[in-house]
Amino acid sequence: MSTILVIDDEKGILQLMHQALTTYGHHVETADDGLEGIRKFDDGCYDIVITDIRMPVVDGNGVVAHIRKSEKQSIPVIAISGTPWLQDAGNFDMVLLKPFPLKQLIESIRSLAPVPTMAAMGAGAG
Repeated sequence: MSTILVIDDEKGILQLMHQALTTYGHHVETADDGLEGIRKFDDGCYDIVITDIRMPVVDGNGVVAHIRKSEKQSIPVIAISGTPWLQDAGNFDMVLLKPFPLKQLIESIRSLAPVPTMAAMGAGAG
């Protein structure tokens, strides 16, 4: 499954997303603001980033702008927002409006997650 970074300033949302995504077999790391999310992104290796738009310090637009200027700019980024008019839609791969059904989030991740290759899965090693 995917390694996912979830960034949101609402602790309840982070806990819910962590629990739901790990139940579906994903490895999930969380950050409670955009600045922490950027630090984790720079230091880590993620298949997908999910970020809230409206956060203090660095908002979701700032997070996605940083990602798009990085060496890992092709990582898919999903915006989650109750204020979609504040998002810079051109930089996000997908936008989910709060509240969204868990099924929609899981399907979004599946549609954006890179498909593991046989080599990446260890086939042919020997």
